[in-house]
Amino acid sequence: MAPLVYGYGFALLTAIVVIAGDAILKIAAEGGHPVHHRYVLTACALYALSALMWFGAMQHVSLTQAGLAYAMLTLLALCAIDVLWFGERIGARETAGVACALAAMVLMVRLG
Repeated sequence: MAPLVYGYGFALLTAIVVIAGDAILKIAAEGGHPVHHRYVLTACALYALSALMWFGAMQHVSLTQAGLAYAMLTLLALCAIDVLWFGERIGARETAGVACALAAMVLMVRLG
């Protein structure tokens, strides 16, 4: 059970770091900042850090499990940020996509 917790924990940390990078990159893009701006460089550094965390996830769970956990966590968080921070609306298609991602995660989890 510990490898599963570590694997999903690393996947969660990876998602959090990537989400932070994505949000910073979105701010930079909306602000019209050039590619060498500190926001863009910070996002790139966060993406590099996420690669190390991803390595940790793959040491403890299968690539499929880690990938699905990462995708689901990222999808949920980015949808929330999109609505709460950037004021965009989530429609029926996006809601169905999130529901499918959650269902896929439930189907893919291996507890042993």
